[in-house]
Amino acid sequence: MAKGSRPDARSQARPDDSDASDAASAPGLPARRLAAAVIDEVLRAKLALDDTHDRLAPAFGLDAADNALARAITITAFRRLGTIQDAINARLERGSPRNSGPFEPIMVAAAAQILFLDVPDHAAVDLAIRHLHEDARSSRYVALGNALLRRLAREREAILAEAVDPFLDTPEWLAESWMESYGEETAAAIAESHRDEPPLDISVKDDAAGWAAKLDGVLLPTGSVRLRERQAITGLPGFDDGAWWVQDAAAALPVRLLAPKLGERIADLCAAPGGKTAQLAALGAEVTAVDRSGPRLRRLRANLERLGLSAEIITKDASLWEAEPFDAVLLDAPCSATGTIRRHPDVAWTKSAEDRDKLVALQARLLEAAARLTRPGGRLVYCTCSLEPQEGEAQIEAFLAGHPDFARKPIEPAEIGGLAEAIDDKGDLRTLPHQLRNETPRLSGWSGFYASRLIRL
Repeated sequence: MAKGSRPDARSQARPDDSDASDAASAPGLPARRLAAAVIDEVLRAKLALDDTHDRLAPAFGLDAADNALARAITITAFRRLGTIQDAINARLERGSPRNSGPFEPIMVAAAAQILFLDVPDHAAVDLAIRHLHEDARSSRYVALGNALLRRLAREREAILAEAVDPFLDTPEWLAESWMESYGEETAAAIAESHRDEPPLDISVKDDAAGWAAKLDGVLLPTGSVRLRERQAITGLPGFDDGAWWVQDAAAALPVRLLAPKLGERIADLCAAPGGKTAQLAALGAEVTAVDRSGPRLRRLRANLERLGLSAEIITKDASLWEAEPFDAVLLDAPCSATGTIRRHPDVAWTKSAEDRDKLVALQARLLEAAARLTRPGGRLVYCTCSLEPQEGEAQIEAFLAGHPDFARKPIEPAEIGGLAEAIDDKGDLRTLPHQLRNETPRLSGWSGFYASRLIRL
């Protein structure tokens, strides 16, 4: 829903005569209330955007269209939060007023609409002013908010023309980390790719080329299918039949590296929500899926049922779980998830270097458990959806230094569709968000993933 195309007819509201008396009946206002509430809570409590939206949404009583609008506002706000905050701060001479209640999240939500979304400027301004009236703390700043938003609308083209630095929408700690790890040019390319809407990929049980044709998709060299248009997944051919499931193309690679064979016993550790479990089961492996989250495992179980696939499901902390050694073990370890920022832009603003460093110890414990569960001669694939070497390359180097009974089995380009750029000099997988270029930004890129394949000698 980009700025400059078809107006949002639902939000045609009066631009100047807002007051508290008719605010509740204004079309589109409940969606803006939800968006501002989500933005506020995510930034204050450092919570996940999707979980926060799903938890708060029922209280707002939105229909499907308004719920989708609220989600579009919040995702856009976090994707371009640096640009939005910079534009707001530059136009508030004294900064944001103190003790102003929801003033800031309301301004951020409105600015996201004015600068980036297909919402008429007058509707975005009017509904924000109505929203400010609803709280005694923010109602004192109606005139300030009105002037600010109108100025953003007038100066939109200049604001966007000046926002050329891709690091503007990247927190400083991440920009520094990526520049140190990948160099300034690659770090800038990563940051720039995070400004684009993410692609939508699916994994299919079989006949990927056929499903690409049926769904008007692009068959990627790795075997995933990328849909050209973002649409309601549940209404597409093959969904009810369990022919495919949504899975980022990079996230589908670790199972390819594990190369499961028919009838092999394979453990999928930290398995929920189950995309990799489905891949393993579809290839004929006897899969044991382990995760400590009961709710997430219920989602995994529901996905397997729709797909007509089966796996043994165990609710347990994988670092403490014991079993007879497996032919192969897949560990998709909990991580900072910085490789998924394009899809989950809130991650950039809710995680910190301290969060990353805390996870490193957990990853090491899980890797030790995965090693114990791998039989002699078996394979172990460790992966994370993180761009931070501390959670990937450094973990494997430390592990191999202390485990002479394991050795790396380098990845060959042919195993991942010939994409040699996604293999590092040690033979490990390292996908970056700006790789996998295609005809449009919408069809380009993938998540940042790291994976290493080890053999127990």
